[in-house]
Amino acid sequence: MVNNPKEQELESRRQKTRLASTNVIRFAPAAAMGAGAWAWWVAEGSLRVAVSLVLLGMIIYVVYVEVIMKRFRHTSLSQALTDHTLTGASVNTSLKHVYNHVPVPILFLRRDGFVIGANTSFYEETQFDDTALSVGQWIDERYKAKLSNALSEALDGSEVQLELLGYHNQGFPQDWIAHIARMPDCVYPNPSLDHPLFSVCLQDASPDRHMAERIRYMSYYDDMTGLPNRRMFMQRLEEALNMAANASFTIVVMYMDLDRFKRINDTFGTDFGDMLLMQCAERLLRSMTDNDVVARMEGDEFACFLTYIESEQEMHERVRQCLAVMEEPFYLNDIPVHVTMSIGVTIIDKSQYHAKAGMAIKQADLALSRVKEQGKNGYLFYTSEMNDRPLERITLENDMRIALTKEEFELFYQPQVDMNSQQIVGVEALVRWNHPERGLISPGDFIPLAEENGFIVALGTWVMEEACRQNMKWQNIGLPPIPVSVNLSVRQFEMKNLAETVRDVLIRTGLEPRYLDLEITESMTLDVSRASHILKKLKDMGVAISIDDFGTGYSSLHYLKNFPIHRLKIDRSFVRDLEHDPNDAAIVSAIIALGHNMNMQVIAEGVETEDQLLFLQKHRCDEIQGYYFSPPLSCQRFEELFRRHCKQEVTQM
Repeated sequence: MVNNPKEQELESRRQKTRLASTNVIRFAPAAAMGAGAWAWWVAEGSLRVAVSLVLLGMIIYVVYVEVIMKRFRHTSLSQALTDHTLTGASVNTSLKHVYNHVPVPILFLRRDGFVIGANTSFYEETQFDDTALSVGQWIDERYKAKLSNALSEALDGSEVQLELLGYHNQGFPQDWIAHIARMPDCVYPNPSLDHPLFSVCLQDASPDRHMAERIRYMSYYDDMTGLPNRRMFMQRLEEALNMAANASFTIVVMYMDLDRFKRINDTFGTDFGDMLLMQCAERLLRSMTDNDVVARMEGDEFACFLTYIESEQEMHERVRQCLAVMEEPFYLNDIPVHVTMSIGVTIIDKSQYHAKAGMAIKQADLALSRVKEQGKNGYLFYTSEMNDRPLERITLENDMRIALTKEEFELFYQPQVDMNSQQIVGVEALVRWNHPERGLISPGDFIPLAEENGFIVALGTWVMEEACRQNMKWQNIGLPPIPVSVNLSVRQFEMKNLAETVRDVLIRTGLEPRYLDLEITESMTLDVSRASHILKKLKDMGVAISIDDFGTGYSSLHYLKNFPIHRLKIDRSFVRDLEHDPNDAAIVSAIIALGHNMNMQVIAEGVETEDQLLFLQKHRCDEIQGYYFSPPLSCQRFEELFRRHCKQEVTQM
């Protein structure tokens, strides 16, 4: 403790000095911070002022540009519409440049509904011609009053929304949502309250309408050829029939089918087959008039109906015209291909106006089927007798399958006679059908049907086995062994196991292969390499091969060269007229000479007269078969005939 006053005063001064120093140190940072804050505030305020000035300048610029552009647009639109007269059909080029790039359909109307113009999108959506557009064409009658009311509501400048039903130029409806607004008077010349201008912007009421239109197109048109399909054709035909009942005109319905179209697909492939169908559709379409309708029904089938046919001669000319368009070759892969067509025709006149479209197509199809049966490449008119044939064929097909299990089929045998000795040297087995209700049915009535439905395979195998079994029975009872001839169908020849089937039949019946003669029809269309392989296997087994109906097909010499043929059988069509037709006589003599030169036997079928016999003897034909010697006989009657000839032969010896 300090007691001296001077020292106390000195100590007191020292303490004040230390306190002042402490205060200076304590408040120095605060002072420094205050000075920095003042400097920052000054700098930040300047930045805000600068930014504010920039923004203000930008706003002024935008407003200025908008005012200038608005004045420019009004001036341009006003000038464009000034160039357009009230009676003109389109707006001038300057205005079109403004709205034609808008991807929304827009229509420009006056208050009275007069169409001033429309943009490109509108014409694309509706397919109307801009030179002949009116509200009456485009809008449904029921919506005209609604549109007029909407235009009245929009007079005050407000936008009015309205649902409208319009029509495409092709006639189908289009649903729209219309946004209607009055355009400023400055864009229209001589503005008045009576004729203000309105813009009608159209919005698709259904966002999926394009997909719906695509689906509709696929539902009513053939996607490949572009022709109407069956559904569309039936609707149009039904409408035409209703019109014909009121207007009394004749309708001709044609059902058309390309002949042997499968061969085109198999040869060139389905892509080229489709190309052929498109070319056929184009040719058929060119032969039609504006009043006719042609459609692709399915596959290679087309149909059309002709209206306002005035005479029977015109009817035949139009049908022949459809056949004529197919005469020029089609080019597939640069290869000319000739295609023919079969046509069934039915006539709907005043006596049949009550007929339905389905019935008309059925009748034409029945006539087409008959054309196919008679050789194709032609046309036939429907007759009432054709109605029973399809049902008869279905019934016959069912009965035919049952007949095999009920043993209703029977073999008849026609002898084959040696030309010189007049002795039976062979026999042909011919199938007959003993129907329980219809009696004996000729092969010509059921064999084509069996070929068509595939039943011929089972039937042919039965015929082969039954003929071999019967031949073996005759040998077992002491009759001389002779070969039995059996016809092979195309379906049988296409079997992969034909040779095995023949071998199994021979094993089951015990008949030696040399006593079986298989006849193939010369008109068959065969795969030469495959057929050669099969026929060689049969020949190696010891089975003889003959060509039936020789001379009627187109591959005769080709078959003789490539197939192991044992015998030629001259078709009865040449033998029948050889006495009167020198051409037939020349053909028969040439076939006999050809067969002998190739070391083949020759047999003539259909021999019925002595003059025919003498001609064949003169030209050294080996064998004959026909009614001159004997018709086809039942098993028992043939056996009796065979026995008599055997006894005569023994007596002569």
